[in-house]
Amino acid sequence: MSGANGVLKLQIIVGSTRPGRLALPVADWTVEAAEKHGGFEVELVDIMDYALPVLDEPGHPRMGRYEHEHSRRWSAKIKEADAFVFVTPEYNHGPSVSLLNAVDYLHDEWLYAPVAFVSYGGVAGGLRSVQVMKQVVTSVRMMPIPEGVAIPMVMQYVQDEVFTPPPPVAGAVPPMLTELARWAEALRPLRMGPPPPPSPLPGPPIIRPGSTPAPGALGADSMPANKF
Repeated sequence: MSGANGVLKLQIIVGSTRPGRLALPVADWTVEAAEKHGGFEVELVDIMDYALPVLDEPGHPRMGRYEHEHSRRWSAKIKEADAFVFVTPEYNHGPSVSLLNAVDYLHDEWLYAPVAFVSYGGVAGGLRSVQVMKQVVTSVRMMPIPEGVAIPMVMQYVQDEVFTPPPPVAGAVPPMLTELARWAEALRPLRMGPPPPPSPLPGPPIIRPGSTPAPGALGADSMPANKF
C-alpha cells in the first residue's frame, strides 16, 4: 500500500475505455494536479490496460480465488493503494459500464479505502454518475468523500487531447486531495488489517447433508447478500 517512506499512495483510475474517451486527458491533468499537491505518491491506473471482460469469475469476489490472470493482475494493482480518485464520465445519467465492471471484480481490495471523484459531462458535469458510484462503492466499504471535482461542458476545455481546466475546476482539486489524504491517514489501520468475516445471511443457516452447523453459523457457500 503506502509508497516510499510511508507516503500515502494514490491511484487515479481512468474510468472509461471507449475510443475517443475524454477520461484519459482529464485523468492526466488530475495526476499532474495531485503531484503538485504533494500529499501522495501518485499513479495513473487505466482500466483499459487490464482488458477486463464483463465479469467472468465464477467465484464470489469476497473469496478472492480468481481463476483468470486479468483478475489477478487487477487485484494486485488495487491492493497497492491507500486512496483512489475515480475519473468518471456520465453515460445516460450514470457511470460507464467499464468502471462499474472494474469495481465489481473485487471486494476486499477496496475495503476501507477513501475515494474521491473527478467527473465530467455536459451541463451536469457528470454529477449524476457520481451519485450512482457513491452507492456502489459504499457496498464494498469504501469511503466516498463529499469533496470532488465536476467539469461541465467538458468538450470546450479539451484540445489536441489535452484538458485545460477553467479556474473554478482547477481550484477544486487541492481541497479534494487534502480531505482525501486526511481520510486515508485515518483509515490506513483498517485498510492494512484483515477483512471482517462475512455477515450472516437472513433466514435459517445453510445445512449440508450429514452436517449440523452451530446456531447462526454460515454454510461454506454463503455469500454476502448484495453479491450473488
